[in-house]
Amino acid sequence: MNKYEAMFIFADDLKDEALEEALNKVRAEIKKVGGEVASTTRMGRRAFARPLHKKESGQYVLIVFSCGGEHITPLLAKYHLNEEVFRVTIMRAGATPPPAEKPVETK
Repeated sequence: MNKYEAMFIFADDLKDEALEEALNKVRAEIKKVGGEVASTTRMGRRAFARPLHKKESGQYVLIVFSCGGEHITPLLAKYHLNEEVFRVTIMRAGATPPPAEKPVETK
């Protein structure tokens, strides 16, 4: 099982109870495919750089979880159909490329 980070942007007009209910649905989908949620971090409301679909801001939530790689595409498809989720991106945790080697100087 690989470790993933999912950044969710929920609609800004969701109340705290509705946001918690939406997060429970997201976590349930991860558990349904055999995944395990490690942490959920609410990052609060943030303004967008420019308006998207007539919206100025959203509620950001970072979820760290583990699951098999074959389940990521179906999870994304389900999250894109969820009308409470405005945007979602899933990336592999710790998948930063190694630093580039210094170029060799020639004279």
